[in-house]
Amino acid sequence: MQRLAYNIVIEELLLMEGKKVMGMQKMPTGVDNFRVLREKNYYFVDKTYFIKEILDNQVPVTLITRPRRFGKTLTLSMLKEFFDINAAGSRLFEGLSIEKAGEAYTGHQGKYPVIFISLKDVSRGNYGAALHSICDKISDLYFEYNFLAESAALAAREKRYYASICDMAQDEKYDLAKWGKSLRVLTLYLWKHYGIKPILLIDEYDAPIQSAWEDGYYDEMIQFMRQLYSEVLKTNEALEFAVLTGVLRVAKESIFSGLNNLRVCSVLSAAYRDALGFTGAEVAKMAQDLGREDKLPEIREWYDGYNFGGQEIYNPWSVIQYFQEGCIPAPYWVNTSANGIIRQMVHGLSRKTESELQQLMQGESVCKTVHENIIYNEIGQNSDDFYTMLLITGYLKAVDSRANAFGETVALRIPNKEILNLFRIEILRSMAGYRSISDISDMLNSMLAGEAERFEMNLELILRNYVSYHDAANGESFYHGMMLGFCVLLKDTHIVKSNRESGYGRFDLALIPKDNRQYGVILEFKRADNEAQLEAKAMEALKQIEELVYGNEFEQRQINKVWKYGIAFCGKKVCLRTDDESKI
Repeated sequence: MQRLAYNIVIEELLLMEGKKVMGMQKMPTGVDNFRVLREKNYYFVDKTYFIKEILDNQVPVTLITRPRRFGKTLTLSMLKEFFDINAAGSRLFEGLSIEKAGEAYTGHQGKYPVIFISLKDVSRGNYGAALHSICDKISDLYFEYNFLAESAALAAREKRYYASICDMAQDEKYDLAKWGKSLRVLTLYLWKHYGIKPILLIDEYDAPIQSAWEDGYYDEMIQFMRQLYSEVLKTNEALEFAVLTGVLRVAKESIFSGLNNLRVCSVLSAAYRDALGFTGAEVAKMAQDLGREDKLPEIREWYDGYNFGGQEIYNPWSVIQYFQEGCIPAPYWVNTSANGIIRQMVHGLSRKTESELQQLMQGESVCKTVHENIIYNEIGQNSDDFYTMLLITGYLKAVDSRANAFGETVALRIPNKEILNLFRIEILRSMAGYRSISDISDMLNSMLAGEAERFEMNLELILRNYVSYHDAANGESFYHGMMLGFCVLLKDTHIVKSNRESGYGRFDLALIPKDNRQYGVILEFKRADNEAQLEAKAMEALKQIEELVYGNEFEQRQINKVWKYGIAFCGKKVCLRTDDESKI
């Protein structure tokens, strides 16, 4: 019995020590190199089954589109380490799922020349800088295989071509025809040298195109990228297969014209739906390994909610950051230039679209026709483009979809709390042109605290600094929509209702606290024809709240403390009146 008890104690100590070690294991924050991740013993979520799926499908060209920071670069780095002939004998995959798949798959390890190029850091600003950056990356690829310049398998003229690509200084004017076929030529030379067709991996294939559209040199860039991709991907007999990743699915007519061997796997596709991002089971195992299973509900609330082809997916970047930062929830999926298109599209949105955005921020869904093929010259011509961009860049998720004659009709919703916070800041600020969220925060805080004078002052400050007379001329509906957009920021603590029946009428706006010990708010708006009418209109609005018993909604919920505000607007001027009695 003593021996048994001793063994049990030892096992418990070992288990505790194991949890301690796992808890201290480094999280791979910002690590997108598979070899570094494995050699440095970072925490690793095994996604190597993706290699098996790639081999099973035998597709000549695969394009996988996912939002930024969902592991695209790491995934391609993993493919490179597995297939690369220069990594033959690598032990990086020992014990992983691909090794357990059997000889039919492991027999491909270390058997192919691999070309891996990432375009996510291409210089931007003008066409010349971007073109130089792309050519520089291609030149680096040629240097990686510089032994080809002496290969007996290449003819003298082929070696001269090879040397010219390696030495960019000799190509000051950029012979676009030469550079446009450079990737295809590299696949051919590698095939000749090894007698084995190479694999091509292109990370963030669309980054130069998006930057060009944003910075005003799209026509020049799309012409070069079309040639580069068509040359290497279209009927290239020297290529074993290619895998591309990116954020956007650029229309074939724009860049892949005539390419019939392309398979696109988008956020709506079932193929490879769990290859990027973390599944619920993977996050649960991570939490268990790190001894933080108690945090699973919080992780789910903040970072779950994506839907890729019917598969529930967590944001991998944010989950890793969450654990790295000691399990403190925050919007880690920070803004980058990848969202430049959205920032351009939000300007000039219709009132209907602004209302739909507010609806989304209240946790509701909107149904839109989604066209995944992006034609840059047509972006902004209709609101469907805007919602398509929000879906494929990760701001919205698809909760239901059905095909129709015009495309795919998709029910869209904000996926989780992290994106709701980002949505509020980025979309609302861009939509309304506000440069200081703190101004809005001050205004809302004073409203909730019943500080009527400060509320009025902060509201007028916002009107004066950020609202144009053109917007204000749209009447009461503009002010109503503006205030609704602001109040949606309080969704965590209040239920926001607009134009709902209560008592003997319909209030303009109400904030119902989720904790009935807190104050609620009723807002009624009026528009004055001139500044002299402001006070009378504010009093009229306040009187309407009382006479039509708008507080009935709160009384039914047993909320007894409510701030009632009558607000009148005239251009950029505002007058606010409230009663001294806050009880219902």
